[in-house]
Formats: sequence, C-alpha cells, structure tokens
Amino acid sequence: MSRYREIQVFDAVARSGSLAAGARQLEVSTATVMRVVAALEARLHGTLLVRGPRGVQLSASGEAFAASCRRILQDIDEAEGSVGGLHAHPAGQLNLSLPLLVADQLFAPIALDYLAAFPEVRLFSQHREDLPRLLEDGIDVALVIGALPDSSGFAVPVGTVRPVICASPEYLARHGVPQAPEDLKTHRIIAAGSQGAVSEWRFRHQGAVRSVRLTPLLACSTTQAATRAASLGLGLTRCMSHEAHAELSDGRLQVVLQDYAAPSLPVQLIYREGRRAAARVRTFLDFTVPRLRAHPALRG
Repeated sequence: MSRYREIQVFDAVARSGSLAAGARQLEVSTATVMRVVAALEARLHGTLLVRGPRGVQLSASGEAFAASCRRILQDIDEAEGSVGGLHAHPAGQLNLSLPLLVADQLFAPIALDYLAAFPEVRLFSQHREDLPRLLEDGIDVALVIGALPDSSGFAVPVGTVRPVICASPEYLARHGVPQAPEDLKTHRIIAAGSQGAVSEWRFRHQGAVRSVRLTPLLACSTTQAATRAASLGLGLTRCMSHEAHAELSDGRLQVVLQDYAAPSLPVQLIYREGRRAAARVRTFLDFTVPRLRAHPALRG
C-alpha cells in the first residue's frame, strides 16, 4: 500500500475516532484499517493509537502525526481542486448543525441569501449545543463554540463570543449594579437550563478563578426565556454574548461585572474532507464565512 493511502487511512481513523468508522468512510474492511495502522506503527517505531474499551484514542505521537497527515492531504486536495471545477453545479441536501440561538439570531438571513444564490441546494439544519460527530451524525458543516479536539475535522474560525452577566437598566437602577461576584447573593438571579435550585457561577479575575453559589429566583428551561425575563427587569442572568446580542445592542440589557468575565471562546465552522468536499459544502463555506466574520455578535 502506498504511503499516500496509509496517510488517508490514518487520517480517517483520527478524524472519526474509530477504526470501524474510518473503515466505513473509506469503504474498506476494519481488518484492512487495522493492518494499515499496525504497519504504520511498526515503520514509525511508535504507538499512534491507544486501544481501550470505548474505542481508540490518539497517543501524543499519534496527534502530531495526524496533524501532519491532515496538512499533507489538504495541500494535495487544494492542488487538485484548483483545476477540478470544484464549485461547479452545487446541488443536493446540505446537512448543518448549529446552536439554537445562533440559528435563530445569526444564521437565518444568511441561509435565505445562500438558498437564493444556489437554488439547487436544500438546507437541513439540526440544533445542538454539543460537538457533533460529523461522520456518524451525517453532518456536512457544523458551527461549534469552544475549543476543538484535534480530530474534529477541518475548521474555519469565524469569530469569538464571551460569557456575560446582564440585567435591564431598570433593574440595575432599582437594585444597584453589582461590583464583585459576591454582590450577586443580594440580587435576584435568573438561571437558564437544568441548573436546579442552586446555581454556581464561575468568574475569573487577575488570573484566579472564583465561584459563587446562588439560589435563583427564577429558573427557565431555555436561555431565550431567561434573557427575556431579564430584559423585563426581573433580575440578572448569565448567558453567552451572542445569545443576548439583540437585547444588548438595543439597550434592553446591560452587561455587569466585565472585569470578572471568563475568557472569550472561539466560534468555528467545521467540516469533513477539505478540498474533496462536495460543491455545496465549499460554496456554503465561501458564502457564509465572510458574513459570519462581519456579524457584530461574533466579535466577543
């Protein structure tokens, strides 16, 4: 087997996190994949994959080798794509994964413009906050907030967001502006999600992490409901900056405790196959990336 094919096989295993999933992607048997990995480890005199009860993980050497493999394959794909007419005739279904509030507040206008420009493409969007498994979940492109594992596929950065504590100006005028995290214990707190009767909010100040345990006055099942309650003056809530972008922009909410905010998080579009990706994937990325980068909600 050629070294190029060995690199393809190892890259598929590294990105999917599974020998079997890598084999399915390449349409070969799992036994073939196992033989290729074993031959690679023997030739390189090192362990690339660590086998365990839950599958395989990359060793330290495997992570470095996987990154090199990905760069090599991407360079080859770009060279071939430059003469392959990769953007011709995008068509078919494009499967997307997006956090709910990104889809509602940022993505909808971009999606409409993309569909108008490429009428033969159909968009199917699922909403999820966690990191999807692109291959196993059948996802073509996913928008992900936060750091990515090395094996998550190709990634394109589009911006940053940050955690914020916010309340309406009316609430702050009545109850005062908290100056330190401990001040929150005397305020009305609105929690989002399944945080239960007690909510722990973490902060970072001068390199140190500190946390405050709070008893919410109101617990909402969604961030949308929590930010809505906060904008109506019911109390302080915690969310990501993009989730309350509209309310913060028009003054319905105001950020407090900015000196104690946690670091910003990267926002990225991830996808599979690099330049080998279908025309609908490449055109979607080319169309969407500059628009997301220009959106003020992703300048956290």
